[in-house]
Amino acid sequence: MQVLLNTDTHVDGRQAMAAHLDTVVREALERFRDHVTRVEAHIVDANAQASSHSDEIQCTLEARLAHLDPVVVKDHAATAHQAIDGALGKLKRALATRVERHEAHRNGAAAPQSTDND
Repeated sequence: MQVLLNTDTHVDGRQAMAAHLDTVVREALERFRDHVTRVEAHIVDANAQASSHSDEIQCTLEARLAHLDPVVVKDHAATAHQAIDGALGKLKRALATRVERHEAHRNGAAAPQSTDND
């Protein structure tokens, strides 16, 4: 699995950030290693152009899957590490749903029904 980091000029994207991202992505997505071929992270300062002083870092994660459409999630937080962690939680849930439905379809079973009443 490839893990790629993209940042804007307002976010520190040096080697330490790339190494952290690689480690946490591989650990978090270990159970999906047979399905995920690449994860791209886009980390930007959402308020870089605003006059407010509050930092809001946005992390967008795009997981490329073998034989399936990509899964994209976003999270906002005060720091890049917090945004990455939040986005990874969302990505794990989204991948679980996508992979389970794909496996159920491939095995001829009905896809699991969501119990959410949103």
